[in-house]
Amino acid sequence: MPWVAAAATIGLQIGYPLTSGDQRAAVTVFSVVAFFTASVSATAISHGPARAAAAAAAAGGIGLLVESVGVHSGWPFGDYSYGTALGPKLAGVPVVVPLAWTMMGLPALMLGRRYAARLDGTGRPAAARPTAARRATARRAVTARQAAVTALAGGATLTAWDLFLDPQMVAEDYWSWQSGGGPALNGIPVSNAAGWLLVGIVVTGALAALLPERNATASSAAEGPGGPAAHARGRGRTGSAGVPADPGRRVLMVLLVWTYLSSVLANLAFFGRPGVALAGGMAMGMLLGLSVLPDRRGAARRGNLARSGT
Repeated sequence: MPWVAAAATIGLQIGYPLTSGDQRAAVTVFSVVAFFTASVSATAISHGPARAAAAAAAAGGIGLLVESVGVHSGWPFGDYSYGTALGPKLAGVPVVVPLAWTMMGLPALMLGRRYAARLDGTGRPAAARPTAARRATARRAVTARQAAVTALAGGATLTAWDLFLDPQMVAEDYWSWQSGGGPALNGIPVSNAAGWLLVGIVVTGALAALLPERNATASSAAEGPGGPAAHARGRGRTGSAGVPADPGRRVLMVLLVWTYLSSVLANLAFFGRPGVALAGGMAMGMLLGLSVLPDRRGAARRGNLARSGT
């Protein structure tokens, strides 16, 4: 199901520049539904259907709440309103919009956890034979640090995505901004990015709480590279930074990378918006790139430790 829905998402988005008017609006809605289905079903593989459904409800509920507050008060994004092209509304917000928060919130959580795993999964040495109390304290500290990094990186990922999204949707009159005279980037108020970062952190934090991580990163960081969690991790099939290989995560990463590459290409080749391609490309590209580079350094460090016999 996740791969079929991901393929449908990519196919619909490839066709998006070839459409216009009501047909383009329909493609937009169907691509959101397909993306939502891919993200939630991929999460169900990793965490089970019940947790995936709860996460989808939470992300969608938060998205609906803040969007409804936003269109009626102008906070936290700025003064904007939705048109009629995206279909029926609930509390002034098209029903498809909360699905969009969920569809990208789950990949953003995955990328945020990738950062957190690299932060504490680099084999940092620990004191010899730590006491049980010290191990428990270390685990709590690692867990709190990982939660903060996950939420911040996930919120930044959602904000970077919106640098592509908002100019595209405004150009189609799916929503519009009231001119307030404040600073803007590609025609979108800068206050919108600040609102996205704030809400993105909340959404990612809520998703992280509902979808507990299933790896030994925190335990191994507290125990050090020679601890039992590290040995247990070494026996299993793992991906980068000791994170267990997970087909659900692979789907989410493919969707995230596709969103980045297709958004840059579409703005350059089809929509004539090089400024959008530059802003979104730099922001999301930096997040994706930095999520990989620390892993390579960590792999080199672990290789050096192995060669030295430590």
